[in-house]
Amino acid sequence: MSSSILSYAGWTFLPNLVTGWIQSIYYGITIRAGDPKPQPGTPRYTKHRRRIHIAVIAIYLLYTIYEADYWLRQEGSFYQDLDLPVDVDEKKIKARFRRLAAIYHPDKAVNPEEHANAETYFVRLKSAQDTLTDATKRFAYERFGPDVLKWQHVSSIRDYILVGAQNAAPLYGGSVVVMVILSLLGYLQWGRYWRYLIFACLALVEYHTLTRPHWSPVLTKVLNPLLTTFTSHPPILPFQFLALAHKATFTFFIALGQLSPLFAPQDRPATSLSSGFDEQQLQRLEQLAQSTDIETGRLLALEMAPLLGDEAGQNDMKVRVREWLVQNTIRADPEVRDAMGKAMQKRRVGAPVGARQPIANRESSEHRGS
Repeated sequence: MSSSILSYAGWTFLPNLVTGWIQSIYYGITIRAGDPKPQPGTPRYTKHRRRIHIAVIAIYLLYTIYEADYWLRQEGSFYQDLDLPVDVDEKKIKARFRRLAAIYHPDKAVNPEEHANAETYFVRLKSAQDTLTDATKRFAYERFGPDVLKWQHVSSIRDYILVGAQNAAPLYGGSVVVMVILSLLGYLQWGRYWRYLIFACLALVEYHTLTRPHWSPVLTKVLNPLLTTFTSHPPILPFQFLALAHKATFTFFIALGQLSPLFAPQDRPATSLSSGFDEQQLQRLEQLAQSTDIETGRLLALEMAPLLGDEAGQNDMKVRVREWLVQNTIRADPEVRDAMGKAMQKRRVGAPVGARQPIANRESSEHRGS
């Protein structure tokens, strides 16, 4: 119970913490010393953090399922206690119990500590033998686990199923109420359909597992053959399968909550407003440019008004404007002036080295003369 609480509590801080560590290590490996690293808030930093965060959540999801399976294996089962396969018959169960009882009987213990341990183990073996040799109790144990030994006033399969349903009702009823409330409050908007669908599938699988006389085909034809063939994992019993399904489902819901900010579509109101604002700015700039062009044309027409009808004066004005543009735009460029100075140096033998300054002085004097 405590491990489950710690596992669920780890979801509140571990994914973000580990994501930050991994991202720092990743930048330390992939970016050379002295090169700038992506800063928080930049598109590159956000993209890397999103991918790492998704990977961390997926790995932690698998780890929590593995952890639940580990603790189930640590608790064991009656079949493991007797070291028998799950399809063993009653005769072999009794024979195996007699053999183990002869070895681990408490009377054979030497000191008090060994006697206490042997007595505990012998009681567990006796419970396993009594449960598995009774068809009704065996049916109930395989579907509800060792808790059935504590149930009272039950004698038939129907009684066990009713008590098991009563014990499972608070889990499903409370979970539905919580999901509905969170949905109404707006916390489960992303992935809400998949949450309800997976939860309904879990309820259907549990109902089928608890009420059918035979094990689910998922166990008999898929999981257990794979586990026993390729690993040393013992066969999974129906109650263990349901415990893992519960753990996987609720952990997956928590993972969805962690992933929703990464996959949910971002709200666009601010972007739309910004786009509209940019369009307004562009329109205003265009209007300002048009009005400036019109005003410039008016000023030019006003300056040219005295020359209207004087073709010679207009031509002279054009020549002077062209010379002014050449003088102030082209010749004023440092590279052009340098090239002209070097050309003049080649043409004037004996000219001082670096004719840039004399030419500049001459140009300035010509400009003052004009």
